[in-house]
Amino acid sequence: MLELCIILMAGGVILLLIMLYEARRNVVKIEKVKLPGFPDHMQPLTIFFISDIHKREISDEIIEEVKGRADFVIIGGDLLEKGVPFSRVEGNLDKLQSLGKVYFVWGNNDYEVNTTRLKEIFNEKGIIEIVNTSVKVPLHNGMMNLIGVDDASTQRANYPLALDQASPDEFNVLVSHDPRLLNQVCKEDGIDLMISGHTHGGQIRLFGWGLYKKGRLENLPETTLLVSNGYGTTAIPLRLGAPAETHLLILDK
Repeated sequence: MLELCIILMAGGVILLLIMLYEARRNVVKIEKVKLPGFPDHMQPLTIFFISDIHKREISDEIIEEVKGRADFVIIGGDLLEKGVPFSRVEGNLDKLQSLGKVYFVWGNNDYEVNTTRLKEIFNEKGIIEIVNTSVKVPLHNGMMNLIGVDDASTQRANYPLALDQASPDEFNVLVSHDPRLLNQVCKEDGIDLMISGHTHGGQIRLFGWGLYKKGRLENLPETTLLVSNGYGTTAIPLRLGAPAETHLLILDK
């Protein structure tokens, strides 16, 4: 009986260490994304995407790996949550700005803090919020529409309004913290790529099962969809079967 208890305890400790490791990983996944609607005349485009940072401090290891490789940065929501000091947020934004211009889409946890102060920080640092609208992003030899939709779970999303400034015939990338916005996307909208986070890939997956699907890149009838496991954690600082990740997206025809 004692031996069984020791074995179970040892197994529990090992599992806990694995869960801590997966939660604290610093991985940049390089995703080569071939898009049918990518403009013929444009050179390949590289985006660094990070979502669901929550309480974490972005590792210098990630910054060094990405530096000089990204055309710009997208934060896909949940930059922070209640209780996270703004000094840590500013430090993370400074690191991301060293990679290129930073665009931000709101997530549900971002609304748990003093949003007035958060917006002030964005203004001070030149972070570009995209709130139910589209912005023109100049590229090497072309232009793209970066369409940002506010968080759906907080009832702030307005997808039709966000589409107003974009044309289906143009090159369009849609960013929404909550991937459930996909339910509103039609092929006729001309969304070449949709990027989301929010789900944490289920965060804790047992025998392959989780509350949400694991992060993935998939081709769908409506668009190409990337859902990230995210970088941080919520509720408990543990992961299992859905390790922390960031993304370097290389978009091409």
